[in-house]
Amino acid sequence: MGLEWEQVVIDAADPAGLGQWWADALDWVVVNDSREEFEIRPAADRLPGLLFVAVGAAKVAKNRLHPDFRPDDQDEAVARFLARGARRVDIGQGEQPWVVLADPEGNEFCVLAKRQR
Repeated sequence: MGLEWEQVVIDAADPAGLGQWWADALDWVVVNDSREEFEIRPAADRLPGLLFVAVGAAKVAKNRLHPDFRPDDQDEAVARFLARGARRVDIGQGEQPWVVLADPEGNEFCVLAKRQR
């Protein structure tokens, strides 16, 4: 069976607003900006992407699934996210080499340290 990982779907109160925030923060491209869904990808022809869809209920608990990003420079990436409106969050991770942040709608994500070879 062949499978291709297409995207991760993220519920959002404002799909276009949150999707554009992520597109700007990640320097990704918008590939669909319809009223029903807002999709971004690293490049128009590169997968997987992030698809933001409308949901009526506000987020009230820790995400069960979250993205991890491994930048070349963790401090620079964290500063970039924070400057764009992300915030640091404590989800019980304790002292770790990664940084847990939340986007403007409270969705958690991690910024990992550079991979040790």
